[in-house]
Amino acid sequence: MRRCETIAGMRVTIRVQPGAGRANVGGRWTDPRAGSTLIVRVTERAVDGRATEAALRALAGALSLRPTQVRLLRGATSRVKTVELTTPAADEPALRARLDRLLAADDLDGTASATTG
Repeated sequence: MRRCETIAGMRVTIRVQPGAGRANVGGRWTDPRAGSTLIVRVTERAVDGRATEAALRALAGALSLRPTQVRLLRGATSRVKTVELTTPAADEPALRARLDRLLAADDLDGTASATTG
């Protein structure tokens, strides 16, 4: 008999900063409409969706997820994007903890931020 796992979906708002000197995930930016967002810096320019793709890959890496577990829901051409993270329900507390650490990252010293690339 196969064990069934319930998949938990979590929506997260991110702010992508394309053309950064180095790629990294961490820090908090407050958007007037979206509220608190996670900052995702990527080296790719915002051309033909390259920065969006890079941001989704960077977010997956920073959260120890497979790229297929991170899906863009809204904001394909915007810097502010809503993504859905899917994980087995049993792994959701650990995912929330990783996300909280990244949001709490201090931009000045890079603590808790995940450098990618």
